[in-house]
Parts: sequence; structure tokens; C-alpha cells
Amino acid sequence: MAILLSSANPAVIKRWSDLLSPHPMEQAATLAEVKRRCTAKAFDMIVLHRSLVDLPAFAELRKTVPAGRFFLLSDRPDEEEGLAFLKAGIAGYGNTYISPARLAEAVRIISNGGVWLGQQLIHRLILDAAARAPKEEAPAVTRKLANLTRMERIVAEQVAVGRTNLEIAADLGITERTVKAHLTSAYEKTKTGNRLGLALLINRG
Repeated sequence: MAILLSSANPAVIKRWSDLLSPHPMEQAATLAEVKRRCTAKAFDMIVLHRSLVDLPAFAELRKTVPAGRFFLLSDRPDEEEGLAFLKAGIAGYGNTYISPARLAEAVRIISNGGVWLGQQLIHRLILDAAARAPKEEAPAVTRKLANLTRMERIVAEQVAVGRTNLEIAADLGITERTVKAHLTSAYEKTKTGNRLGLALLINRG
């Protein structure tokens, strides 16, 4: 998997490079260089430092690289900023100094065609979407949720009100890894595929 690391800060580039080793990587220190490299070669993911772009500049970049999978990392992540760039076409949004485990998860999801967002932004999207979503007939929702185990249903309902995995684990007295396992199973059984889809299904009822 080929990755382009884009930042004017050498320390940031080094951190990302160390964490993403041994993936094949190239580097770009300016927006012009990002465009040049992406025009010359197809990358599986472009890790883009927020300091390099504002929304208009990113819109132009998207025109240059319409199929690019951009993972935008910000020194000061903000929900409104994340939502704005999400609408503009990013595939991921998080903190510049994201933890190694979360970075690995984000790379896996984005490279597989998914969208990766921080917990706060996911929470915001769940609440906003739930408020706008049309109600679905209870029997229809019940059928979709029928195959969930009792614990999977409990975890799903916690997700639907915006709880994080860590909060759910603490409330239920289980590990965060167990929460993730329940969610993975719930996604498969309900055909929702992700946290937001599962939350919307629960809230539609």
C-alpha cells in the first residue's frame, strides 16, 4: 500500500513515517508538491496535515486528485472543521498526534474504502443524523435486530446515544476489545457495516 505523507513540519512527517513503517511511503512538504506527486502516481492514501490546506485549497486538490483517499490530521481537531472537510470529500479526520493504535485502525479502514473519524465527530454525526432520520416502522427494525444477542443489543443501544467504546466498556464491566467484538458482530448481522449505520438503525425505531 503506497502512502503519501504531506506536512511542512519535519517532526510530524518523521512521527507519521515511524508509525506507518513498513508501508511504502513518499513525502511532500507543500501543497504544490502534493498535487505534483499525486498527478504522477496513484497513492492508496494521502495523509494530509491540516496546516497545508484550507477548505478552498482542499476543494482544488480534490479536483486534481478526484479519486484520492485523504486522511486529514489537525493539530486542533474541531467538530465543525471535521464536518466541513468531510462534506468536501476527506476519507478520514483526526488529531495530528493520533495514537499508534488508532492510526493503524484508520489506515486499515481508509485503505479498505471506509471512512474513519474520531469519536467526538462520530458522536456528533449520530446525534445530527438521528434527529433528521425518518422513523422506521418498529416491526421492520425488530426484524433487522432479531439476530443480535442480548449483549450486542445493549452495546448497540449505547452506541445509538453516542457513547464511546471506553464508556460502554466501563458501564458494562467488560473490556474495550469485547465491546469492539460485539459491534463487529452487530454490524455484520444488521448489514449496517459501521457505527453510524447501526446507530441510525436503532434510532429509526
